[in-house]
Parts: sequence; structure tokens; C-alpha cells
Amino acid sequence: MPSFRMMNFFSRVKTRRTKKTIRKNRNKKPHKPRNQTCISSITNNSPPLIEEDDNEEGFSIKSSAPSHTHGVQPLGNLYFNPGSINSRDTGLGNLLTLTDELVLDILAFLDGTSLGILASVSKSFYVFTNQEPLWRNLVLENLIDGFQYNGSWKTTFVSACYPLFDVSCSGGVRSFKVRDFYSDYLFQSWLCANLEMKPEWLERDNIVRKRGISVEEFVMSFEEVNKPVLLEGCIDNWDAVRKWDRDYLMKLCGDDVKFAVGPVEMKLREYFGYSDQVREERPLYLFDPKFAEKVPTLGSEYEVPVYFREDLFGVLGNERPDYRWIIIGPTGSGSSFHVDPNSTSAWNAVIKGSKKWILFPPDVIPPGVHPSPDGAEVASPVSIMEWFMNFYGATKNWKKKPIECICKAGEVIFVPNGWWHLVINLEESIAITQNYVSRPNASILVSGTTDRVNLHDKFKNAIEASFPGEIDELTRKDEEKKIQQRKLSIWDSIADSSVGAFKFSF
Repeated sequence: MPSFRMMNFFSRVKTRRTKKTIRKNRNKKPHKPRNQTCISSITNNSPPLIEEDDNEEGFSIKSSAPSHTHGVQPLGNLYFNPGSINSRDTGLGNLLTLTDELVLDILAFLDGTSLGILASVSKSFYVFTNQEPLWRNLVLENLIDGFQYNGSWKTTFVSACYPLFDVSCSGGVRSFKVRDFYSDYLFQSWLCANLEMKPEWLERDNIVRKRGISVEEFVMSFEEVNKPVLLEGCIDNWDAVRKWDRDYLMKLCGDDVKFAVGPVEMKLREYFGYSDQVREERPLYLFDPKFAEKVPTLGSEYEVPVYFREDLFGVLGNERPDYRWIIIGPTGSGSSFHVDPNSTSAWNAVIKGSKKWILFPPDVIPPGVHPSPDGAEVASPVSIMEWFMNFYGATKNWKKKPIECICKAGEVIFVPNGWWHLVINLEESIAITQNYVSRPNASILVSGTTDRVNLHDKFKNAIEASFPGEIDELTRKDEEKKIQQRKLSIWDSIADSSVGAFKFSF
């Protein structure tokens, strides 16, 4: 493990800003911008977006964490080593004035051969050209038919392109540590990949839990008032709960079926080989919307819980957008803050493993998250762990605290329409999630879709044909609610089941 002054580094991390806007579909661009955490960011006149508790301590590195491959240290260490010169600066030439982020953005235009050549120019370029996100991009862009992960993204790329080349430690791909190389930006990726979850990040559990409630109670107490709930015992009869594990899934799916993993498709054997070895900030997530079509047995071994069986999107038949997914991921994988598409609600059933959830109501934007005015784009921290490290502490002083829980195997969480949510796997996990629209949450069903007008017309016509007069009835009820509704925020009105919001507006 490299030597670094942990508290000095963390005290400066808290002032970082998110400065680039990232599209919701971020799988197609795996290298996402990170804000540099250098001393200049502290002296900037702009105040930090979130003020955190300066006394927050207790960060720890996983016992299994490797030392940083190339010896990169946080910039603060430079100021405790008098006489040291940052080798980052001495080897960049005319690129010296660029931020580390911009240097990597430029290098991302190079192919593997060019990166290999540039690595021999200087120690500084050696470190930059060996950054894993560069090689991850090359693998995901060039090996779209699948790949066998080989310990790192660089060795994976080299072994795939040059099968006869020995990439073992005793072979051709070796790395050495560069002395006196200081960079918060590069160090942060290693740090986020190897941080332990702090116990206090897992302690808060304030979601309502229910077992054996009726559909009517669910609709009145949670669906109509747009309130999250964790449901226990409602998937105990699933074959998936009894059967699904690694061995069963690999045997069932064989080597002929490939699943969507970010921008590529992989066999389960390939994906589990990757997830067993990977230690990176943003592990790839298996997230496939066509799993039941690819392997019909998977679709037959679960059923929609009784609470979610009214799905108005079903009237669109084969024209409905993707709505269900199988999700598999290792520890630390997950989804950063987002709102589910097409104004749908969702349910997520954990079959194996456990997940930490954090949810904010529609009118409360999570700290560190910056949506565009139309909601089409979201700027947020690069990784989930980075958000926890820099922004989770800010919520403890908020009057409007998020809803949090750990959803374990056999449990189902209901995520209402419009709620921001983040989820991280606390262990290797297998889950099923499904988006749906029922009458209480059908208000702005197709907002945000690229085919908004056409989808609206199709949906409205299908609803009229299947449920004559339903639109007029929903509009009437909405007007009645508006008369009764007090001027409360959505957060304050969560507990008041008489207050709802419905507007049949597209």
C-alpha cells in the first residue's frame, strides 16, 4: 500500500466540484470526467457546493487492497517531502499546463499501439498511458463480441490482440512504480476502488417495511401517495429464489447466450471471470432487458408480485419500451443517482446478495447531483463510492433526509415515480427489476422519451380502447385533489394519503 497522508487528502476531496454534464446512458462512454482535487481547487474563490463536517473521519482501505500499481500518491504528500519535484510535471513537456483530466481525454484518442509507444517517452507519460480507463475503453470499443478478462484492462487488450504474447508477470507486461508522482485525480480512482464502506453509511434504515399487506393497502398507503416501501415475503414462492446462483445460471445459459454488460455483450462465464478479478471504481454491471426472450426458462421462474400487476404500459404490446431486466454485479457495482425513465415506478427484487438503497423524493435533488433543466442530462460524481465519500455526510444535517435501507435476498423495494435513487451492491448480487405504470402514477407517463409524441398518441389511444372513460375519470379526481391540496412540499405530504398529484399531461 502506498504511503499517503489520509486525512490531508480527504480534507481536500470535500471541495471538489462536478463540472461536466453526463448523459443518462453513460455505459456508451465508460471514461467519465472526474474533478481534480488539487491545491488550486481549494484557493478558488468559488465556495464548495456542499459543506461537509470537517471532523468526519474513519475512512479505511480494504485489507486486500493492492498498492497503487504505478506509485501515484495524493498531491498533499508532495508538501510533506521537502525537496521533491513532482515527476508528473517534469515529463509532460508542452502538456504540463493541462489538467490530468484533459491529458487523459487527449490520450483517449490514441490506439493501443500509440499508447504503448508514448509510454516510453517519459515516466510521466508512462503513468498516464497505463491508466486503466484508457484500456477499458479500448477493450469495450474494439472487443464488442466479448472478451476474457485477464487481471487488468491493459493485459486483457494485449492478450486479445496478440494471443501469442505472454502477459503474465514473468512475461512481457510488467509495471514499475514511478517515484515522486503526485496526482489527486489519478489517485482518487484507486482510492474509490479500494475504500471500505463506512459502518455509518449502512446504519440508517428508515424505510417502511411491510409483510403480507393487501393490494388495497399497498395502493392506498404507498402507490397513490408515491411513497417507497420494502416488501417482505412476497417472492418466497419464486423458483428463482430457490435456484438462481452462479452454477445454475451458467449451466442453464451455457456458452451460446450473451447478456448486455454496459456497451458489450458477454457470456455469463466471461462475466463472472471478470467480476471475480476486477477491482475498479465502476465495475461493469450485467443489465439485460431481453433475458426472458434469450432464455425463456429465466422468465418462467419468477412472476410479477401481486402488488404490481396492473401495468398500463402493457396496452402497448410489443411496442412498449424496455421494462424488465436481470441484474448481476459484484461488490461495489450499482447505479448512481437517477430517475427511472418514462415516468415509471419500479420494483426491484433481490434474489441473491444485498443492496444499499438511498432515495430522495422528486422535489429534493441529491447533493452533488445536477440535472439539466429538462432532466435529459445529469452531472454527478464519477462513482458511487465517490458520492458516499464526498456527499453522504451532508445529508445528516438536512431536514429532508433521504430514505435508506438495505434490501436483502427475498425482499422487494418499491421505487415510486420520479424518485431519485442510488443503489450499490454490498456483495455479489442477482436481482430482477421491472418498471411499470398503474393508474395512480400514470400522470406523465411518456415524458422524457425520444419518441414522446408518437408514444403518447399510442398510449392514449390504447388506454381509451382498453379503459373507456378512464382518462376523464382520472382528470376529474385530479381536480378534486387540487381543491383539497394544501401548499406542502412532496416530502411533507408523503404521510398524507389524501394528498396526491395527477395530471394527465404529456
